[in-house]
Amino acid sequence: MFYVSLIPFIILLIYDFKKALHMAQQNLYNDDKRFLKWTLKDMKDLKTPFKCSLVVLITYLILVIFKLDSKVVTGIYFFVVCLIILILKIKENKSSDVKISLKVTARVKRLIFTNVLLFIVFCVLISFAGSYNFIYLLLFLYDLLINFVIMLSIIINKPVEKMVYLSYKNKAVKKLNDMKNLKVIGITGSYGKTSSKNILSDILNVKYNALPSPKNFNTPYGLIITVNNHLDKFDDILIAEMGAYKVGEIKELCDLVKPKYGILTKIGTAHIEIFGSQENIQKGKFELIESLPHDGIGVLNGDDKLQVNYKLKNDCKIIWIGIENKDVDVRAVDIKTSNKGTSFNVIFKGDKNKYPFTTKLLGFNNIYNILAALALSKEFGLTIEQMKRAVSSVRSVEHRLELRKAGNITYIDDSYNSNPVGSKMALEVLKEMPGLRIVMTPGMVELGDKSYELNKAFGTFMKDSSDKVILVGKKITKPILDGLKEVKYNDKDIYVVKSTKEAFSLVRSLAGNKESYVLIENDLPDIYNE
Repeated sequence: MFYVSLIPFIILLIYDFKKALHMAQQNLYNDDKRFLKWTLKDMKDLKTPFKCSLVVLITYLILVIFKLDSKVVTGIYFFVVCLIILILKIKENKSSDVKISLKVTARVKRLIFTNVLLFIVFCVLISFAGSYNFIYLLLFLYDLLINFVIMLSIIINKPVEKMVYLSYKNKAVKKLNDMKNLKVIGITGSYGKTSSKNILSDILNVKYNALPSPKNFNTPYGLIITVNNHLDKFDDILIAEMGAYKVGEIKELCDLVKPKYGILTKIGTAHIEIFGSQENIQKGKFELIESLPHDGIGVLNGDDKLQVNYKLKNDCKIIWIGIENKDVDVRAVDIKTSNKGTSFNVIFKGDKNKYPFTTKLLGFNNIYNILAALALSKEFGLTIEQMKRAVSSVRSVEHRLELRKAGNITYIDDSYNSNPVGSKMALEVLKEMPGLRIVMTPGMVELGDKSYELNKAFGTFMKDSSDKVILVGKKITKPILDGLKEVKYNDKDIYVVKSTKEAFSLVRSLAGNKESYVLIENDLPDIYNE
């Protein structure tokens, strides 16, 4: 009976272990205690399955204290409650959308192996407990604290991970040192990094073999994988996207790939909760430009006050780009947006001509990214005609103001990592669309103590840009709702739903047969599910 009673528990433990491992991966394997913070928040929320687990735990604690140790009755109880909790968790998981799946990497396999060993050791130790109820109590406690078990396994694996990292890093450094003629461009900023990287790659590839780091491979591991697995001896240029969560991380990436050229997109409040302050973000992002050699070239945004006002500690060449600021080296004017794309003229300092450009891309952020790419492309010897041809064929980046047609509905997919400046610009794009305009959003995250203020402002900006608003998640979107109410947005045009799945269903219902444009602004990863 004892072994039969363990069947649903083992399934439950595997289910919880997989979810915990998934969340640990999304929280950078507890870097800066991110997984610990998420775990404590999740426990604090007291969801139904967690409440049930606590009840069962208390029940077995009482049974142990009063020595009520009926092998059959408690075994059946253990079997039933484990089954019920498993069903509740599966049901809860089905109601939420999984946006980013668990990636079974070599590191994940090592963590699985370590956790299996820990569980075997645990089982051996509790086999001496004597009382069946005490064994059931400890097993339940183990499952309840599985996140902390994974944190322990991460600590145990640290020496191994460091050795693996150094091995791959040394291999990447040797490969880069052997490629004497390779030009390296670093790109960083609070947002727009991936778009800027892909736009620059599309333009430079007109004349060169340029390799952009794949997807969002913007960490030390990501760039090491890029160099070791993707960089080819025929590549002329490596475009390295550089992400960071704290001061010093961009410098670490620069020490790894040693860029001669750098683009700083925009400095904002993205990840301020982790960085700690706006000043830290500013300092962290400028590590790229300050790491460039004296004969290097940095591209900065003249419309970004945090870049203009920064006292740069480097004498390398700086090229300024902008739209509003007239005193820049490369400027875009006469910008016109439609549902087919954007047209604009470009002025290069010292050249009296205006050069017309067209692109399928939408939004001012993409214009800034194109300007930065043009600034460097000119330094790399591309002609105006080559640049114009390349810009007209630049591909839209997935989930970054990407247009997707579905019958009479056009989705403006801006679901990747929304931020205060980008979200406002996305609303400006929606405003220009000819038809029913709908905003679908769960709001912005990782804004620290500015979260309420910035999300509320986001809500106020929707009044003149949209006809209907769909808020995903009642709790997390309250600041947006407050902003909508402040500007007296029609209550009948505001909808609050529980999941993205429910939001898409509502979009289809609201659109009917009308020509409709839906801005998907941000898409919360699973660590933020309510």
